[in-house]
Amino acid sequence: MGSSHGEIRTARAGIKLLLMVVFLGTLMMWIMMSTNTYSHKWLPYLRAKYNFSKFFGVQGVTLLIYTFPILFIAVSACIYHHLGKKLNDYKLESTDGRKNILTLWKKPMLVKGPLGIVSGIELGFFVMFIALLIWSLSNYLHNSFAHITPQSAAEEVEKVWQAKLDSAGLRLGLVGNICLAFLFFPVARGSSVLPLFGLTSEASIKYHIWLGHIVMAFFTAHGLCYIIYWAVTNNISEMVKWHKIGISNVAGEISLVSGLALWATTIPRVRRKFFEIFFYTHYLYILFVVFFIFHVGVSYACIMLPGFYLFLVDRYLRFLQSRQRVRLVSARVLPCETVELNFSKAPGLSYNTTSIMFVNVPSISKLQWHPFTISSNSNLEPEKLSMVIKSEGSWSKKLYQMLSSPSSIDRLEVSVEGPYGPASTNFLRHDTLVMVSGGSGVTPFISIIRELIFASSTIKCKTPQVILISSFKSSSDLTMLDLLLPVAGTPPDLSDLKLQIEAFVTREKQPATENSKRPQAIWFKPKATDAPITSILGPNSWLWLGAIISSSFVIFLILIGIIDTYYIYPIDHNTNMIFSSSIREFLNMLFICISIVATASAAVIWNKKQNTMEAKQIQSMEGVTVGGSSDSWFYNGDTELESLPHQSVVQATNVHYGERPDLKRMLFDCQGSSVGVLVCGPKKMRHEVATICSSGLADNLHFESISFSW
Repeated sequence: MGSSHGEIRTARAGIKLLLMVVFLGTLMMWIMMSTNTYSHKWLPYLRAKYNFSKFFGVQGVTLLIYTFPILFIAVSACIYHHLGKKLNDYKLESTDGRKNILTLWKKPMLVKGPLGIVSGIELGFFVMFIALLIWSLSNYLHNSFAHITPQSAAEEVEKVWQAKLDSAGLRLGLVGNICLAFLFFPVARGSSVLPLFGLTSEASIKYHIWLGHIVMAFFTAHGLCYIIYWAVTNNISEMVKWHKIGISNVAGEISLVSGLALWATTIPRVRRKFFEIFFYTHYLYILFVVFFIFHVGVSYACIMLPGFYLFLVDRYLRFLQSRQRVRLVSARVLPCETVELNFSKAPGLSYNTTSIMFVNVPSISKLQWHPFTISSNSNLEPEKLSMVIKSEGSWSKKLYQMLSSPSSIDRLEVSVEGPYGPASTNFLRHDTLVMVSGGSGVTPFISIIRELIFASSTIKCKTPQVILISSFKSSSDLTMLDLLLPVAGTPPDLSDLKLQIEAFVTREKQPATENSKRPQAIWFKPKATDAPITSILGPNSWLWLGAIISSSFVIFLILIGIIDTYYIYPIDHNTNMIFSSSIREFLNMLFICISIVATASAAVIWNKKQNTMEAKQIQSMEGVTVGGSSDSWFYNGDTELESLPHQSVVQATNVHYGERPDLKRMLFDCQGSSVGVLVCGPKKMRHEVATICSSGLADNLHFESISFSW
């Protein structure tokens, strides 16, 4: 086992080194793209040496420079993550907590402001990205303005400032395309690229927000420049032209208007008060991207293609998974207007702590999908997946009312997407783990505590001291602590886990004695067609994802090569002046969709057949019947759902009434050379904890915020 792990680590190190070289090479091309060296020397050389024009059209070189390297990184990352799953060694995650430069850079640098909580690493990358945009724009403007003279302007029957306005408008669009190239990476939930940087999609949404604002700022400025230019040069009729060859102005305007409508709903006040409008208008991204490609042409669109290509693969896989109704076995209704949903899960499905699942209940809304933290642990509960839903928004309130009503239902149709979460966790590297939560923010920590229980009782490895600091509004909310320990099987052994719970009830001076309700259990009768939750691509999902990305791209190249060679080239002969640009762009988009749909569908169908065969084998061995006594993993002898909380949790809990936690004192009192501080709750709480950890008064505090902006 040791030699096998050594070989895996060596292979992963080699892959990571290769990916770093490819990434740096791609980054260099982005830096040089705005220079004369690139446009006058490198690009003509590449076009002359690697003339793909007959086979892949005008986008051949762009595919080679910008698309292929990123997709190569994505496919190689899939192999890297697959090998990482084979390690599964808790000792690998454990360190002595010694300080290093990377740890210092992970501390919050900015806490309050438009960017929210920003670590040193994030701030560094953000500054470098802004520097890239400034460098590119200044280079573009300097090189283009150098060729604008009174004589050249007079030849075009315009003034110098008008010529510069025209040139500036074009260059603003070019820089906006740089931002657009990165826009879709954070929203590919099953991305193989984000985990390379230690990121998850839900934690990267803020990058998508930043990039979205920058993209629309540049594209809006781009559009305004041209509208003003056409107006002052008496060419306003250009706004309604869709040229057969080259740039289509109408397509650009449709794309911009779609983007502006989408952008308007992202204003925080609008998004909070009218979330459904925000949610539905985001589907305008389809019009935005499609007409953007019609506007700029397929060759230039290949620069932003990699991120959007990976997003399309992810989006189609999510669509396929969402078609299946999953087996909801039971629910636990708590007095604090909270429900725990318990699903049947395929034993082969594993996920890490703090993972999330997107849920759709058609009887409430056929279109709305909402993310919730998974509270169960795939090691402790191999056949069960649970999530906790607090009644806060309109959707969750309808769900709670449906489940808590006297006339309870016997079946609830549910579809899911996911789970999505970090590729690995490193909680064991700390001496002490402090988890600070507010209200329903305790739910991500349930899975962490269960993982530590598994590590201490089953793996028998050293675990950190765990301090859970939870704030609740009322004493009824304390019932959420009942969910800390799993109900399944043998009660977990907490003797090796040093757990301390400090619960604060802020709006009550003393325990409530009246109307104390116990959790209510609801058992459902799933249909035979309801399936256990399983990975859409099976246990080897990373390898299948890499196969889909690579094979679909190869199929796309073959299709576009055939159509260019035998249809477009005989008509156009590489002049790019005869064959319609719009038809060319439509064919490229069509072939991308065909390639992704064909390969992803084949992979999903294959894995679905394998899952069905395995399920039948398990049923024949264990005599499982749907919705019957087979779901005994919810029982432990005569112990039912209502028997919680476990006595061990009660003994570890100190309840404080009528006060708020003194977080500064409690964090500074934590012992150990490395104290991990996780926080999930209201924005004010996250900012307070981040400020304490970044104050420099305690070097052993290592901050990590768990917040979901979906």
